[in-house]
Parts: sequence; C-alpha cells; structure tokens
Amino acid sequence: MSKHQNHLNYENRINLGSYYTSTKYTYIDNTWTILDSSCGYGNFLQNVEYKTIGNDIDDIAIKNAKAYTNNVLLFNINALEDVNRSKYTINENEKLCIVGNPPYNDKASIIRQNIKQINFNIDDDLQSRDLGISFLKSYDKLKADVVCVLHPLSYLIKKSNFNLLKNFSKNYKLIKAKIISSENFQGSSKSTHFPIVIGLYIRNKQGMDYEYIREFDFEVNNTLSMKLNSFDYISNYIRKYPVKNAKVDSNSIFFWTMRDINALKRNKTFIDKNNKSAIVVDIDKLDYYIYVDVFKRYSKYIPYYLGNCDVIINNDLFLIFKNYFILDGLFYNPKLKKHYSSMQDNFDRIFVENKLIKYFELLLGADFICDNV
Repeated sequence: MSKHQNHLNYENRINLGSYYTSTKYTYIDNTWTILDSSCGYGNFLQNVEYKTIGNDIDDIAIKNAKAYTNNVLLFNINALEDVNRSKYTINENEKLCIVGNPPYNDKASIIRQNIKQINFNIDDDLQSRDLGISFLKSYDKLKADVVCVLHPLSYLIKKSNFNLLKNFSKNYKLIKAKIISSENFQGSSKSTHFPIVIGLYIRNKQGMDYEYIREFDFEVNNTLSMKLNSFDYISNYIRKYPVKNAKVDSNSIFFWTMRDINALKRNKTFIDKNNKSAIVVDIDKLDYYIYVDVFKRYSKYIPYYLGNCDVIINNDLFLIFKNYFILDGLFYNPKLKKHYSSMQDNFDRIFVENKLIKYFELLLGADFICDNV
C-alpha cells in the first residue's frame, strides 16, 4: 500500500528536502539490519521481516509511519547530529544496510533560494551545501556495509559535487545504478525534471574516484545506458564562467554563466550588459557560444537523464553543420550579424531547422527524443 504523503506545505518540503517515494521503488533485501534514517511514512520499511529501523526528523511523518508499517523500530530524531550506531540501537558488529530516499536541498542553487533554510544542527564533519550529501556522509560515519538509496545524479556526475562526498567516495564503490526522473516524486521540480539515481554502494577500501564515475554505465531502461565519457562537452572549447578583470569595451559581447543543460533551459544566453554573471565572449570562439544558444532552443530533443551534464557537442559534426547554427543564432540575435557579414539574411528556416534536428539526431543517437520531431 502506498499512502499519499502530503502533510507538508510547499515551503516545508523545500527546507526538509522531503519528496516522498512511491513504493514501486522501495524493494530491499531483508537479510540485514535495515535502517532508513530519513524514512518519511516508511515506504522503504513495509513488509520487512527482520530488524528494521526507521527515523525522521518530521514528527508527523513518524506518526504516519507507525500507522503504515509493522514491526519497525521508529525514531523521531535528527539524523545528522551526533551520528553513531548506538542512537539507533545498532551494535558495532551488526551488518548494516541503509536504504531510503534522503532529503536534498542545495543551498547554493538559486532555485527557491528565497525560502531555503536549515533549522537543525548538523555535525561539523557532515556539513555540506546539500542535505543529501550530508546524509551520504552520515552513512559512512555509521559504517554501513551496504547503501542502497536514491539521490540526485548530480552528486556523482558533477565533479564539484563528487568532491564534496569526501569519505563516502573514499570508502564506498557504486556497483549498480539506475536513473529515473524526478517527476516520479511528489512535489519535486515543477517544470524541468532532473535525473535521480537508484544507487547500490558497497563499503570498499578502494572506494571510487571521479574517473570511475565517468566510465560507469548508468542504466536508464532495459535498452539504454548513460556514460559520461560517451560525449564531448562545450567546456573543452569555451569558458563557462566569468573571468575576473576581463577586458571590456564597447564591442564586447556578453553571455550568461553556463552550468548544466537544465540550468541552460532556465537561464539566458546572450545578454546586452555586463554583470557579475556575464562571460565576456572571446570573439574567436563566438561560433561555440552561438552553438550553446541554439542548443538551448533545441534542448527538447535532450532526454531528462542528461539534464545535469554540461552542454554536449560533437565538434567534428558541429564543424559540418556550423553554418546552420550560425544562421539560426543570427536570426535570434541580430546584433551579432556584424561579425558574420558574409552570411545571408534570407534563408529557408524550415530547411535550417531540419538540418539542426539532423545534427542533434546524429549527436545523441539512441538518446535522441524523436517524439518532438
């Protein structure tokens, strides 16, 4: 039985990072001591006939967990403060499997920034800009033998996030992972859906480094997988972020800071004025900034599971299709025409559009979303 879990208002969901999980994603092996330290209503703990422990800082969630689970030891405490096994009555020699869908709340993200706050204590060694990363670090502190949890894929595939995992990545290795969409969760992203990974980690002295993640095959469905090293990225060709003291004059072209594909969908590309988020475009690289501008308009062909990746490019292919990108870019940014005086003003837009769709079809292969054609 899956209970509809909606007692939290929008603001509290953001600050607790609580996006409840359908029971269809909650299968677990019942031969270990099972702990879900952020259990919500206890969907991961239903019908488990073994020592099973749940906890949540939200007292209403725990009251509901008591109603919808059987033979589960439940706690209503802060999972990120004074982290140790004894607070859950777990012995040091017990084999421990941690499961769940830990909260996530990236304090560094501008999304919903006006309502984000953390109103509970966190151990110093677990502090991070994102609650979910703090939870992963807490699993290492509990010395879990196996961790099987859901979390944003960005924790792994964005190098800056991966570096925040610290002891977790040093002591655990990802051995199996499947990507699903955030649209499967109550109250998550309202517009742009992002990838969530169901990750199975084992405690391992060798741990994992970022190159291991770049080569890892993330399962998407029965026929598709995603590997970071399968693609080339725009960051290999242009700057994605502003440079301090960049030279600016009356002819300067400005471009908004680039992050990942999902951020590109929300943000601007070319802008009229300089500001702290503006990149001063290297004119010699203008073709590639136009590529990003066009990429945004054609991002409907990009699957959700690539949303946290850098903008993808096949440079050899781009050089073949470059003129079509420039024509499309100049149509939407006529101020750039002075840099391409030889390009025609009048062209068949349908023809150009079909050429650009062909580029993305070749770029993405099996990952191309053909429903939009």
